[in-house]
Amino acid sequence: MTLTDIDVNFDFTSDTPKFWDHFWDGDGLGRGGADPDAKSQTMQNYHRLIYSRVLPNGEKMELINDSTCLYWNNIWFGNDSITATFRHVDYRPMLDKVAESMDNYRGFVENYLRKLYTIGGAIIFPAHRYSINQARGMHRKISDRFDLTLECIRCYYKNEPNPLEKCLDKDKDFFAKFNDFKGYVDFFFLQDLVSENYDRVLFWLENDNFTKKKLPQSVEEYLQFVNVQLEFVAKRNQRIDKFCKGIAD
Repeated sequence: MTLTDIDVNFDFTSDTPKFWDHFWDGDGLGRGGADPDAKSQTMQNYHRLIYSRVLPNGEKMELINDSTCLYWNNIWFGNDSITATFRHVDYRPMLDKVAESMDNYRGFVENYLRKLYTIGGAIIFPAHRYSINQARGMHRKISDRFDLTLECIRCYYKNEPNPLEKCLDKDKDFFAKFNDFKGYVDFFFLQDLVSENYDRVLFWLENDNFTKKKLPQSVEEYLQFVNVQLEFVAKRNQRIDKFCKGIAD
C-alpha cells in the first residue's frame, strides 16, 4: 500500500471486527463491539503512511507497525478518534431528547459514525500511562473534546496554563519536533480548526477559558456539535487527500 491507495472516505468501522454486531442491544445507546482505534488495521496502515515523513525540525519519522500500535525512535503511538458524541449513560437524558427530536435517531447515529470514522477523524498521539488520549477523556474540563485538547496544545507551546499541561509536558520531546504550534497544526492537517494566523482555536462549542460546561446543553447544541465535527472531518479529509495525491494546498 502507498499514499495514493489511501481512500479518505474509507469507514474504519467496516474493518473493525464485530463493530456493528449487537450495536443497539443492551441500553440502546449504541455501542460498537470493538474499538476502531485499536482494531482497524486500515486506520493504522493509513497513519503509518501519512505520518512517515519529515518533521518540522528536520527529522524523518519512519513509523513501524507493531500489533495495535505504531513505533518510532523510542516513542509508541496510539491511534485515536478525535471526535466525540457522548453516547454514555450519564448523558442519556440529553440523548433521549435528541432521539425524540427526529424520526430516525438510529439511522442518524449510524450515518454520522460512518463519516466520523474516516481518516479525517483520526490522529496519533504518544501512547503511555496517562497519555493525551486518556487525559483528554478523563479531565472534566476537556470531556474528550478535541477542540479543547488542541487549545491545550496551543497554550502548551505558548507556555500558558492549561488543564492538560502536566500530561503534555510528559511528551515535551515529541512536541519539540514540531518547533511550534503552527508546525504541529500543519503536520497533522488541523488548519481548519484554527484561525488563519494560528493564534486561536475555532471552538466547536464555547470555551470561556475552560470554565463552561463542556457537553452540549440542548438538542440544538448537540446537533450543532455533531454537524461542526462532520464539517471539520470532511475538510480534513480533503486536505489529507490532496497530500496523498501530491497536490499542493
